[in-house]
Amino acid sequence: MKKALLAVVGTVVLAAAAVVYTVAARPSPAEPAKVEHLSLAPGQLFFRSTKTGNVGVVPLANPGAAPKFSDLKCDRFAVSGTTGMCLAVRPGTLPAVSDFSVLDRNLGTVHKDYLPGTPSRARVSPDGKRVYWTLFVTGDSYAATGFSTRSGVYQLDNGELEKTIEELPVLVDGKRYFSADVNYWGITFAKDGKRFYSTLGTKGKTYLIEGDYDTYRGKALRENVECPSLSPDETRIAFKKKVGEGVWRLSVLDLKTMRETALAETRSVDDQALWQDDHTILYGLENAVWAVPADGSGAPRKLVADAVSPAVTR
Repeated sequence: MKKALLAVVGTVVLAAAAVVYTVAARPSPAEPAKVEHLSLAPGQLFFRSTKTGNVGVVPLANPGAAPKFSDLKCDRFAVSGTTGMCLAVRPGTLPAVSDFSVLDRNLGTVHKDYLPGTPSRARVSPDGKRVYWTLFVTGDSYAATGFSTRSGVYQLDNGELEKTIEELPVLVDGKRYFSADVNYWGITFAKDGKRFYSTLGTKGKTYLIEGDYDTYRGKALRENVECPSLSPDETRIAFKKKVGEGVWRLSVLDLKTMRETALAETRSVDDQALWQDDHTILYGLENAVWAVPADGSGAPRKLVADAVSPAVTR
């Protein structure tokens, strides 16, 4: 399907975000990290070093401890159970091309493929059977600035690769929605591996989409929800809510009551939040990994400096 022109405001935001992320993703010159053998043992907080790009880890119970580093370098990193995922842009490729690697419990590569675009988000389903991502891409004819997003899924059990979910049929306001400018980003799966949530962007608006991967259908639940993250108990969605141009506020949505709770982090956070557990939200901000209570109380705590892309092994 030919894409029509996307609203200028939306593409400007995407362009700015893509440029900022691309710059932030490049590590500053630094001494090479001392690498060690790491594994996906429970009770760890993984992250990407903003200095070297290496994947690092600290104990979840003691994030102030000296980190250990793997020789693995990623732009985005994610884990669930004994499955890991690494997204890494290939240096010097224009337009950008990224490798995605599926990792075992010892961070060894069990599958590798490539995708067009610059890494933005990465996740692994709770059952460890699917990995999914969002990338910034160039060249879509509908993007006035040249930027858009692409989200896809790889299934470990059968090797099926879906490079984009743009053709997902969705209902908005109870009616089948059609538009040439549809973009998806920030996928999050439930434990059953079927139900998932994502952001749908179209005509300058964003919607929280609830979908079923087996039937491949979805419906819009609410406006102004970006980068959803489903809680471990599957009752809430952590997300970033747009409160100004290029400004987002971390919030939590109760899926039963649809009540929103703004979190104690008042700075703008452009990240897909991660649930450490049912009570704590993790996110990357200002080259550090932070934590904040999920009920709106308390205050943000810096857990690890010079770090982004948090991932935890529960």
